[in-house]
Amino acid sequence: MAAGLAERSCLELGDPVRDPPRRFRNVVFTPPGTAPLPTGRYGDSAGGFCYRESAQLAAAARNRFVRWTTSGDTVELVEESLDVNLLNNSVRLCIQGCPFLPGGVHVCEIQSHLVILLITGQTVHRLLLPHPARMYRSELITESQMQSVFTDIGKINFRDPLNYCVIPNVPGLAPNSVASAAWLSSEGEALFALPSASGGIFILKLPPHDVPGTFSVVELKQSSVVQRFLTGWMPTAIRRDCGPSDLPVSLSVHCLDHDAFLFALCQDHKLRMWSYKDQMCLMVADLLEFMPVSRDLRLAAGTGHRLRLAFSPSLGLYLGVYIHAPKQGQFCVFQLVSTESNRYSLDHISSLFSSQETLIDFALTSAEIWALWHNEESQTIVKYINFEQNVAGQWNQVFVQPLPEEEVIVQQDQDLRETYLEYLFTPGRFTNAAIQKALQIFSQGTERHMDLTWDELKKEVTLAVEREFQGSVTEYECSPEEFWQLHLEFWSKFYACCLQYQEALSQPLALLLNPYTSMVCLLKKGSLSFLMPCSLVDHLYLLSNEHLLTEDDAAIFDDLEMSRDVVCLVQCLRLIGESISMEMAFIMEMACSRLQPPEKAAEQILEDLIANDTENMMENIHSKLQEIRNPIHAIGVLIREMDYEMDADMERAHHLSMRLNLTQLYGSATAAGVVCWGVCKIATIRFLICRDLLILQQLLLRLGDPVVLGGGRLFQSQQDLLHRTSPLLLSYYLIRWASQCLASDVPVDTLESNLQHLSVLELADTTALTPHKLVPVPQTIVELFFQEVARKHIISRLFLQPNTSLAETSLNWPHLITTIVAEFLPLLWPSNPGFLFPECLMGSCQYMQLQEYIRLLQPWCHVNMGSCCFMMGRCYLVMGEGHKALDCFCRAVSEVGREEFLDRLIQPEEGEMVSAPRLQYYNKVLRLLEMVGLPELVIQLASLAIMESADDWRSQATLRTCIFKHHLDLGHNSEAYVALTQNPDPSRQLDCLRQLVVVLCERSQLQDLVEFPYINLHNEVVGIIESHARAVDLMTHNYYELLYAFHIYRHNYRKAGTVMFEYGMRLGREVRTLRGLQKQGNCFLAAINCLRLIRPEYAWIVQPAPGAVYERPGASPKRSHDGECTAVPTTRQIEILELEDLERECVLARIRLTLVQHDLSTAAVAGNSTPEETVALLIRAGLFDTAVTLCQTFKLPLTPIFEGLAFKCIKLQLGGEAAQAEAWNWLAANQLSSLVTTKESSATDEAWRLLSTYLERYPCQNSLYHRCVINKLLAHGIPLPNWLINSYKKVDAAELLRLYLNYDLLEEAVDLVLEYVDAVLGKGHQYFGIEFPLSATAPMVWLPYTAIDQLLQALRESSANTHNIVLYQKLHEKMEDYHEKVSVATQDRLFRRN
Repeated sequence: MAAGLAERSCLELGDPVRDPPRRFRNVVFTPPGTAPLPTGRYGDSAGGFCYRESAQLAAAARNRFVRWTTSGDTVELVEESLDVNLLNNSVRLCIQGCPFLPGGVHVCEIQSHLVILLITGQTVHRLLLPHPARMYRSELITESQMQSVFTDIGKINFRDPLNYCVIPNVPGLAPNSVASAAWLSSEGEALFALPSASGGIFILKLPPHDVPGTFSVVELKQSSVVQRFLTGWMPTAIRRDCGPSDLPVSLSVHCLDHDAFLFALCQDHKLRMWSYKDQMCLMVADLLEFMPVSRDLRLAAGTGHRLRLAFSPSLGLYLGVYIHAPKQGQFCVFQLVSTESNRYSLDHISSLFSSQETLIDFALTSAEIWALWHNEESQTIVKYINFEQNVAGQWNQVFVQPLPEEEVIVQQDQDLRETYLEYLFTPGRFTNAAIQKALQIFSQGTERHMDLTWDELKKEVTLAVEREFQGSVTEYECSPEEFWQLHLEFWSKFYACCLQYQEALSQPLALLLNPYTSMVCLLKKGSLSFLMPCSLVDHLYLLSNEHLLTEDDAAIFDDLEMSRDVVCLVQCLRLIGESISMEMAFIMEMACSRLQPPEKAAEQILEDLIANDTENMMENIHSKLQEIRNPIHAIGVLIREMDYEMDADMERAHHLSMRLNLTQLYGSATAAGVVCWGVCKIATIRFLICRDLLILQQLLLRLGDPVVLGGGRLFQSQQDLLHRTSPLLLSYYLIRWASQCLASDVPVDTLESNLQHLSVLELADTTALTPHKLVPVPQTIVELFFQEVARKHIISRLFLQPNTSLAETSLNWPHLITTIVAEFLPLLWPSNPGFLFPECLMGSCQYMQLQEYIRLLQPWCHVNMGSCCFMMGRCYLVMGEGHKALDCFCRAVSEVGREEFLDRLIQPEEGEMVSAPRLQYYNKVLRLLEMVGLPELVIQLASLAIMESADDWRSQATLRTCIFKHHLDLGHNSEAYVALTQNPDPSRQLDCLRQLVVVLCERSQLQDLVEFPYINLHNEVVGIIESHARAVDLMTHNYYELLYAFHIYRHNYRKAGTVMFEYGMRLGREVRTLRGLQKQGNCFLAAINCLRLIRPEYAWIVQPAPGAVYERPGASPKRSHDGECTAVPTTRQIEILELEDLERECVLARIRLTLVQHDLSTAAVAGNSTPEETVALLIRAGLFDTAVTLCQTFKLPLTPIFEGLAFKCIKLQLGGEAAQAEAWNWLAANQLSSLVTTKESSATDEAWRLLSTYLERYPCQNSLYHRCVINKLLAHGIPLPNWLINSYKKVDAAELLRLYLNYDLLEEAVDLVLEYVDAVLGKGHQYFGIEFPLSATAPMVWLPYTAIDQLLQALRESSANTHNIVLYQKLHEKMEDYHEKVSVATQDRLFRRN
């Protein structure tokens, strides 16, 4: 294909203003010495200024310009930038009572300042602002926002006489002229040129801003050849050297180094050129010489003439003159030619005619004229022409933004409010300002609606219309049809208001042409729009038939016949498009929206066209088709021109150069809006082309092969083209939808949550995603994508190519905007491998928009199907529809390894084990589902993944572990156990088993834990439970009881008994409390029961040596007194415990419990005490019966019991009433044979009686217990009770005597011996246990002679005591008497024996 037409039509790209009306900073100044003039004296005007360096890539003023509009005495100044968002960039200056002249704003640029020169009907002003190059160094501009040159405008002193002056009244301004010019001299003076009332031109001069001085006035007159400074003014009537026909209607200035040429286009149709330096007219040219002239035109005053200058360093100065004539106009382009001796002339370059009615503005370059008209219907017409190359004088058309339709078609079954709101707030139709003004009028000024956002405005519109509607409904009853009709009237009324203000605000006031970048803008009252060259296809389709017929076919294609075929084909498409009604167009729109085949919709539209063909449209199309030599080829060429499908994915963005500030190139919201609106316009046009092309192809099929196609072999080609056109139409429909779909505002918590999800997927750091940024509302999703992602890709592709010299690159707007849009469309193209657009939507949390995008895409687009499914799954996940999300994730797995996005998704981390692509995908999705908290879906997906991992046991182990974990979290214990048993990794299996035990114990779901079969895992389970039992607190966890139940369930009673015995032993050692002793007793009982359930020969358990229980994994090392770790014994002493041992331990435990229940203070020592220690504690507590039982169980002597009881009796006997009261407590704990609680009985008596009972109940060989009791009493100096003496006399009187002697009780010993001798002799023998007293016939008797001898010796030794002497005599006599009787008895016995 050839390069295309040298000149094409252009599209207007209106910045879709959805933001609230711009906030202007208001500056008001009232010049002293002026009388207010009517503000409506002059019409509204607009203009603009472009920086000299705006086309230089490395300049601070790159892509920046200033625009303004004037209305009455107010000028609104706005600085715009295509690269950064400027702050404080708009100011509204009001010079009260002084309306601005049209075109009365002039901007000049010097090295460090931007100078604004203002001309009103009474004053001139100079504003000095900082230049952007002075404010910022270009290489440091990296932020997306920066300050405007208007930031500090409020600091300007408007009253400074150096910067303003009042226009003198004599001769004053010419009343019928609004021409003006202003410039800066090389010395820095501000010069203002104005037509004077006398017919000449006077120039006001302000001194340089940094040099003191006063203003002066210079008059230029044709009769003057020398400079004349007007220090006084002569009356006009005296000076009649100039006629009124000389009055300038348009002034322009061309500045030289030390001079300025002032060009004046006057009412007499002549162009005059003045030299400001020489104060003389250098040239006069009659413009009527260059146009066909009638007498009426020569006599008429040329008030509608316009003059523009254009300077080219290489070509010189060009003058463009518009000569106004009734019902026609003519442009003449001249080149200023200088000859020797300072003479100048005009070289006529071109004359161009126009039939337009009213010229609003035109702009001139060294090659082109751009013109703005209003026709009779006040419609805007913009055209341009290259006057050097276009010999035929054919103007190129600019397709301006059409106004919205005058009416909204609403069907009866549609919701009125929704339909109108959708139409009003679809991006690109109405501006925020127009809707707000309409809302103000519709509400009749009752409320102020200022600075409303897009969403707030929608709410206010709904409330206002509904309020007015409800207020008008006066009847209580009306039919649904009447109600609907009334509702429709109010919405139509509001829509008409919006349409009226939209029309007013969209009227262009001027053209702004940037001579450095060739950018052309339309300046409107509240906004501006940009012009972009059309592509070839759009150009051909949009041109009217008369223009299309005049196109040079050879300029389209190298093949002339193909060019003609394409032109004829486009004419057919235009015929079809012009014949399609709104209802027919709606059929195709609905088919695309409802995912119905476009071919069917095209066929239906064709049938409607044929049925409603009243203007022979079908015949015209048929005749045009006859002119096409090869329709299949022509259609194929057209399709190829519109198709942006690429074979390979575009390279990802390079790092943009910071040095040349590429990071911000076209990064402002304005640039994004323009680029994306250009995409939307192209998509809209291409959608119509494809729609008409589908209809035409259906017509070709209906006509049949012989008529047009030329043979049956081409029928299949036609079918193929039909199926190529349909996806093309749907692609453009999708791009158009995305260009009009607003992005949602996203809460911060949603952004943070999304960032976490993306970090799990390891996508958070890709170039496609910046989820930390809030979406400014109301941005479209295409604008969002362009600013966040696409712009960097496009700029890197354009400017970072090899062999590209960035420093020398000059920015050309027509080329760049065309290229950027052409590069942007492939990034949006649905059937391209790149997936950046949906990625961006996902990263920016635009889930609703992403869902709708994929819904519109999936039925027909077979590229990135898996990626779309994954994205849809993410959307469902955020919306809370987990099962739908899982289904999408599962459908995406089949495309893993085939799509670029999914390949990036499954890239392994550093150090991560690389597995099969599908398994990596499953792992990523599983992590995502786990983070969202959907365990059921994790289990389902992991189960599917297991089928993919048949040969990868590591992945299987990971997935089984995942399934186990989530089943366990959900309480699916059986399923968790099954997953555990199927895990092929023993270490992971053991980890899962350990977790199962802990979790089920914490949940108290012990029955499940016990009843699981644990095939091949029995020892592991026991080991896990044992290790937990020995490692955790005994009173808060029941692992021992669990282990006991575990063994009981499996009938392993010996192990069950061992577990409970260990539990009881540890309770005694570690839990020395009442509850611990209670549990200890129960443990020993359980252990006994276990051993009783097995055969006696197996009724034994093994107990580790003391301390071994504590030697468990994880326990801290044992240390000696000096801090050194003690050596771990290499062998353990094994102790076998039988049933009897357990029973004894059980008795001991029960007795400990009894002790602690009686006295809680003993709990700390009783828990682990030995039987001997327990006996001592029992005696101390007074539990003598219990102590006896314990001693009998463990075969211990009762001596400590009798000693303890004797000691308590001693204490009671010696104690007071408090001791008596306390004694009853322990006395009651012992079983007395007959407790007496009368007043005559005391606690002491009962204690002695208890002692007496014990001595009787527990007899002992050798009277051990009596002896120990008496020993205790005598040791404490307590007299022996008679009952004890009498009791002991019967048992062992000799021992009693010895005890008396031991404690030096001589008198008691004498009495005892005397009684004992009498008993032996037969007097009271029964009291001493003597069965037969001394007799010759009785058995032999004996006396403790040794003790008696000791007693006599003691008495002899203490002869100093007279009482002892008496005792000695008595005892001696008694013994003498006894010996005599023994002697007689002995002799009798001997006698008898003989």
